[in-house]
Amino acid sequence: MSAASVRIAPSLLSVDFARLTEQIATIEAGGADWLHVDVMDGCFVPNLTFGAKVIETCARVTKLPLDVHLMVVEPEKYFDSFAAAGARVLTIHAEAAPHLHRQVARIRELGCLAGVALNPATSLESVREIAADLDLLLIMSVNPGFGGQAFIPASVDRIRRARALLDAAGSRAVLEVDGGISRDTITACWRAGADTFVAGNAVFGAADPAAEVRTLRARCAESA
Repeated sequence: MSAASVRIAPSLLSVDFARLTEQIATIEAGGADWLHVDVMDGCFVPNLTFGAKVIETCARVTKLPLDVHLMVVEPEKYFDSFAAAGARVLTIHAEAAPHLHRQVARIRELGCLAGVALNPATSLESVREIAADLDLLLIMSVNPGFGGQAFIPASVDRIRRARALLDAAGSRAVLEVDGGISRDTITACWRAGADTFVAGNAVFGAADPAAEVRTLRARCAESA
């Protein structure tokens, strides 16, 4: 991979909602590639976050593709409304989606890129049979539900094995990592084969979010 293929996807979970438009404009100016939107239902994960209205609002204030991560049970109930609201990527959890082929196909029918996420303790084997059909594979490097958690070190080897799985399947899927991504962790993840990085606190908690986006990208370029 070349450093030019790095995608930085700041997470809406860490934004200051009193300054939503301003902060999104800042990371857009800093070169962010996607805006990551974590949807939590309080059932699949112990937290409640955003719905279609927030996605719709973000779509109005930015041209960044909206990378929507559904941490919910029965995710298929949300596909149509989220796609209509402006989602560009819809990622569902293998743990909450027993009919992955059907659900991935439906996401694509709606004109979105289809992704599957895996929790830290979920085997990579659960996506082997569908790897060639994916547009995105998301490796969770924390247990999902809350922002600001520490990166799980074993995730680096997991990313390496996920890259090998995708390559073996001939898949061109994006390999995304979410959880604890910062200046200190992004380089190892990039070297292991990830190309897309969700960063919440690292970006929106920085004194200069735009500069932090550039710094995270540079950490990958340095290791290319």
